[in-house]
Amino acid sequence: MSISQDITDRLMMSRALQLARFGSGRVSPNPMVGAVITSPDGRIIGEGWHRYFGGPHAEVNAVRSVKESDRHLLPHSTIYVTLEPCSHYGKTPPCAQLLTECGFKRAVVAIEDPNPQVAGRGLRMLREAGCKVAVGIMAREATELNRRFLTVQKLGRPWIQLKWCESADKFIGKFGENGQPSPCPLSSPLGKVWMHRHRSMCDAIVIGSGTAITDRPRLTLRSWPGKNPARVVADRRKRVDLETLFPDGNAFRIGDHALRTEIERLGREYEIGAIMVEGGSTLLQSFLDENLFDEIRVEHSPIILNTGVAAPEIPASLPSSTKTLTDGNTVTTYRNPIFWNAISTRQKEITLIS
Repeated sequence: MSISQDITDRLMMSRALQLARFGSGRVSPNPMVGAVITSPDGRIIGEGWHRYFGGPHAEVNAVRSVKESDRHLLPHSTIYVTLEPCSHYGKTPPCAQLLTECGFKRAVVAIEDPNPQVAGRGLRMLREAGCKVAVGIMAREATELNRRFLTVQKLGRPWIQLKWCESADKFIGKFGENGQPSPCPLSSPLGKVWMHRHRSMCDAIVIGSGTAITDRPRLTLRSWPGKNPARVVADRRKRVDLETLFPDGNAFRIGDHALRTEIERLGREYEIGAIMVEGGSTLLQSFLDENLFDEIRVEHSPIILNTGVAAPEIPASLPSSTKTLTDGNTVTTYRNPIFWNAISTRQKEITLIS
């Protein structure tokens, strides 16, 4: 492959990844996928992304966007897709079949789809139809984009983010006059907006029964567009009346079985692909102790409480990055390497042409 072709491939895949992000918060439990079609002279003649769960996939929308005057160019064109085209019938027909019918000369795919219903079959369909296939262009970026979906496929459970806000002296709340935990505003206004953005990318929010009783949270999207996630209360003793707390429904109770078993059940029975845990210190620490998380997002406030509910203890070995917010607050994100270790066993070396 020439240097100019490699630059072109990366440029077009970057655009496909940009399009894929438009599906954030709208396509779960499906992956975010973007597609770009270029003609032999290098023009972009078609673009598309997966817009909502159950709707046409990115490849379908890209092909549909091609003008009638350019459709004769499809057999000579290249399609760039951020994830391997599906090869099975689900809510929509297989995209790999559509691409073979269009007769694309070349397909550039960022990463393979580890879904057992696909797992290389889409690429094989394209190759058997005479399409030249390039796999691995911007694979790291595509994996990062769909880490939630890929976690479900590789680890057999939803992607899990732990979230809390802590004071400068590492407390997440106060104690009230009755000696029980009491809400304490520590997040900055911008921090709350970003928290709602992260909520929009999750299918469910998990809290403990103590948080449900003390805070009586709504757990809805109020500062970011999107669909409200399901509400899940870890409540083994059944202390919380879910119908009273969440009168609009879409709420579940867990706690009858081991934590990992319950989380896997949420994914299996309710198609929940991504979870945010916003519980109190006890629930958060239980996820940490079981190494049952993929990401931790901690907002740090300059406020000093001196006493209160201690923040969970984060393993010192976790890699982190810090982002500055307003009002003196900062956010630190920690990544659990378990996902990257698992996904690296699936992704192959970059194959430019095969």
